[in-house]
Amino acid sequence: MKNNPRTLTAWTFYDWANSVHSLVIVSSIFPVYFSATALNEAGGPIINFLGFPIKNTVLFSYTVSAAFLLTALLSPVCSAIADYSGRKKAFMKAFCYLGAICCGLLYFFTRDTTTFAVICFGLSLVGWSGSIVFYNSYLPDIATDDQFDRVSARGFSMGYIGSVLLMIFNLLMILKRDWFGNISEGTASRIAFLTVGVWWIGFAQIAFSRLPDGTRKPGQNKNGRYLLNGFRELRSVLNQLSQRPLILKFLTAFFVYNMGVQTVMYVATIFGSDELKMDGQNLIILVLLLQLVAIPGAYGFSWLSARIGNTYALMVAVVIWIGICAGAYLVQTQGQFFALASVVGLVMGGIQSLSRSTYSKLIPATTDTASYFSFYDVTEKLSIVMGTLLYGLIEQLTGSMRNSVLGLLVLFIIGLLLLWRIPSQKIYRVHLETKEVS
Repeated sequence: MKNNPRTLTAWTFYDWANSVHSLVIVSSIFPVYFSATALNEAGGPIINFLGFPIKNTVLFSYTVSAAFLLTALLSPVCSAIADYSGRKKAFMKAFCYLGAICCGLLYFFTRDTTTFAVICFGLSLVGWSGSIVFYNSYLPDIATDDQFDRVSARGFSMGYIGSVLLMIFNLLMILKRDWFGNISEGTASRIAFLTVGVWWIGFAQIAFSRLPDGTRKPGQNKNGRYLLNGFRELRSVLNQLSQRPLILKFLTAFFVYNMGVQTVMYVATIFGSDELKMDGQNLIILVLLLQLVAIPGAYGFSWLSARIGNTYALMVAVVIWIGICAGAYLVQTQGQFFALASVVGLVMGGIQSLSRSTYSKLIPATTDTASYFSFYDVTEKLSIVMGTLLYGLIEQLTGSMRNSVLGLLVLFIIGLLLLWRIPSQKIYRVHLETKEVS
């Protein structure tokens, strides 16, 4: 039964569980620790990775790119098999446990184990992003169309709240190390990575206990050819997508503007550290505050979409992102960066939440939700791959992250123009199908 309060709450708890990875591992403590630890013997940023000399910040960007490229290759096949076999939750669990365990292994990250740590970091991203495609696909299974924006915003808000709570504990370990036996700052950071894995696995059990299993396809027990039938399932969904022009237009626009959104989120801490020389504690506190600002932002854009439609609300968010990139290119002081980051917090949750709920409204009524969301996931992950690659490449060629920011500004402008092609309506399935048939 859809709109069951207990099921909806359990679903949002997976956001609560996994968002600590985004905050602690991707955005705050790990990047700061990485910049301070992934150094050569002379203390310089050019390190050896698998026999190749590379700047540590560039390696960070490329690792994100490689991880999401691998996820983009895996998720369509895995989701199609999950839809065919009715084992969506099992796949979600597998990716969850992979990511969480790799977070725990980052406890062993020292200068001597940089290569091992980079691999664990990459696999944690694979686990996180792989589980998200199945998590997102539950939204149309458990809620009705008119609830998508609100429930999606609630999920992101739960993620921000949960990640902030664990972050406060981790921050206390780093800032008040005497409370924890006078451990070193490095040890405190590595314990933080371990707590992410424990938190993630632990709270994920709430979602796993309430979310339904997938619906098995008729006759699937007659043979075990899950891979072959998974590819057939994928081809069927792909054929259906090709007949829905609004979905394709949205995915194209989403691909472009999300390149900018995700890249900003993944490299903002590195930018503050390298360009503005902000110390680690200020950067961590900054990211912590962003999570709190993002909560009203997610609900605010949900309210805005109810008034003017999803597409116009998304366009408003993209215009703000264009301003953010212009500001980032010009920013010179830490105070200016704090102000700019506050604006980022307001729009980052809103644009992610609205993108997810908009896609949920566009897809047809189906049991193949994981397969449909795999295309959303592939679009998202490829946009992260291209965005972080572009960012890292521009920095490598020009020697300046500020030039990379200008590249992101161009992406947002293109994304805005692509969104303009999509009618801004309160799109629900019946209305959409009538429109597309006509």
